[in-house]
Amino acid sequence: MTLLARLFALMSCLVLAVGCANVPEESQPVAVPQQELGQPVNPDVPQPAKDLDALTVVRDFVRASAQPISNNAAARMYLDDAAGKAWTPGKVITIIDDVFATVPAAGADTTANPNEVNVVLRGVSVGSLREDGAFISLRAPVELKLLVRRQSDGQWRVTNPPPNLVMPYSDFTANYVRVQAFFFAQDSNTVVPDLRYVAGKPQSGLAGRVVGLLLAGPSTSLVGAVRNLLPEGANTEGNVTTAPDGALVVPLTGVADQTADVRRLIAAQIVLSMQSVTTNRVRLLSDGAPLVDGHEDWVPSDLPSYTTLASPSADQPGLVTVNGRVRSLGDGSLIAGPAGQSGGYQVASAAQSIDGKQLAVVEFADGRQRLRVGPFGKDAVPVDLAGATMTRPTWRPTATADGSGEVWTVVDGQTVVRTLRTPDGGWVPQVVNADEILQVGAISVLRLSRDGARAAVVAGGQLLVASVVRAQDSVTLRAPRILQGGTLGGVVDVDWLSQDTLVAATTMPSQPVVKIPIDGLRLDPFNISNLTLPVHAITAAPGRSIVVADDGGLWTAADVGEVWRPHPHSFGGNASPFYPG
Repeated sequence: MTLLARLFALMSCLVLAVGCANVPEESQPVAVPQQELGQPVNPDVPQPAKDLDALTVVRDFVRASAQPISNNAAARMYLDDAAGKAWTPGKVITIIDDVFATVPAAGADTTANPNEVNVVLRGVSVGSLREDGAFISLRAPVELKLLVRRQSDGQWRVTNPPPNLVMPYSDFTANYVRVQAFFFAQDSNTVVPDLRYVAGKPQSGLAGRVVGLLLAGPSTSLVGAVRNLLPEGANTEGNVTTAPDGALVVPLTGVADQTADVRRLIAAQIVLSMQSVTTNRVRLLSDGAPLVDGHEDWVPSDLPSYTTLASPSADQPGLVTVNGRVRSLGDGSLIAGPAGQSGGYQVASAAQSIDGKQLAVVEFADGRQRLRVGPFGKDAVPVDLAGATMTRPTWRPTATADGSGEVWTVVDGQTVVRTLRTPDGGWVPQVVNADEILQVGAISVLRLSRDGARAAVVAGGQLLVASVVRAQDSVTLRAPRILQGGTLGGVVDVDWLSQDTLVAATTMPSQPVVKIPIDGLRLDPFNISNLTLPVHAITAAPGRSIVVADDGGLWTAADVGEVWRPHPHSFGGNASPFYPG
């Protein structure tokens, strides 16, 4: 089964229906009115408006399905008595575009019973929310057939609700909160965000739901790519509550036997994850005592930085490859060594390590491309790796004493390779399992996240994110997700703006530069003013301006909506900029 087929199998549910009578001929597709969204949920759960037609009952039922409070009580109001009592929707949620239609069934699906109507809902999914609270992006048609029956009081009610919830995008975002659940990289104490969604109401239980995510561990796609310091068997002793002094109390149990260092890391996981839902102090307890001796209440500023290895330092201005040489993005000068000076390498692409101390170079040599790695500004060691094409290198940091990390590239669009430092200073290549990604298409770009847990990949012109899963003797790019498939295409380059956000360059005239979260829930196009299309390269990093390259040179912008400004050093139309990583 192909990757797209496996993803599609997660998405939809079809419900049998019978017929149509005594209703309007159709309900035209309409957008959900924004002013209706985000209103407080009435705990009394009001009844639907009286005398709604069958088509509107289905439409309002779908919208009410986005309110999870009290076991989806708002949606149950649109069901008949038997269905309302029996309905136990599954944990997978299909999220559809705000524009959808409800129409009477036709042909064999109609019914002669004037008190029964088969209503067909037609829309397009943007993706699904899995049981673990992670969103999977996938555009696909959605069709539901719902039988609506007139009740004894004359009101139309749904008799066969779908087995899983279906809701419009705007209602979903109004009722669910995106949170960052933090875990740790496999071989360092760098935190890795895991984007998840939890019900926003009732507000009093929001923090507890986030703690529940941490206790349950990373989302399915990140299993094997990150570590959870909360041990198996850890739990909360009672609810997460707010103390009279305003502190948010997290009463843990099952963690008392962890070392002091591990308990500090557990504190970091919880406090950082709580930033999404509260600004209160977080009181961390273990069996009633402070989780960390002498430190009961926490705010984020109490924590050391857990992203040092994943963030280029301010003194690394970035580099650019132009006309076979590497220059500084800071002052435009050629860098020292054979990668920058005449008579040296004929550079096709390059990547600087996050600490700035090393440079990986793909060079043209003997009609092919080959990889070199070495100290910045000095000779680079040739790696036993060559091909007709090689993607721009990308670094994975490690916590080793020399900080050497790994250098990854893709040979001929088909073979993902990581190169490892040997004791004698050389570099040895090892193949990475990328079979799931190659089902989508040949790989033209691969950028490792600076925390090393994920890879952003361009395959067949589509943008994917996969997890980097390490076993004792192998590495696999697992659980790839196509982001905004069917909407975003012609992707030519991508980079990591932050640990959970990408920026991409495309050949699409309407959106040549876009910003997109790693779950693909939304897509934000940049302003196209001043750009000369097409854009062929892009680079980004935390706290840095985004730099793109078009036929006229380099342009910078801080975020979506800002007009692109000329870079101080344009370098011409064949420049390819890159920040460390």
